[in-house]
Amino acid sequence: MRSLTILVVAAMASLGVPEALAQHTPQAHGAPAASLVPDSPATAAFRDTMARMHRDMDIRYANDVDVDFVRAMIPHHQAAVEMAEVLLSHSQDAELRALAEAIVATQQAEIEAMRAMLERLGRR
Repeated sequence: MRSLTILVVAAMASLGVPEALAQHTPQAHGAPAASLVPDSPATAAFRDTMARMHRDMDIRYANDVDVDFVRAMIPHHQAAVEMAEVLLSHSQDAELRALAEAIVATQQAEIEAMRAMLERLGRR
């Protein structure tokens, strides 16, 4: 049996199976890979914003679709505002800056509208 195991492992190695399996690691699906290059200040800010958004979107569900939707969307929109502000602090691209400014304005207005909806629904 040991000889068969060694034979199978050797055959898999010779066929490139380890490389194929490596493509199915978490890093191949959007998870951050280890890097020797430190994050730029903008990348670090993006990472912080995304981590906070995911944490804040992990809400205690009320079993009320309206309340649950709004409670989860507020941190989602807040993250969009924060990411746009990062871009405004670090980018010189006029088109992207205009987009970021529009995102800040619209998302902040939508956050205020959703907070008002929660008040109307009697939930926070």
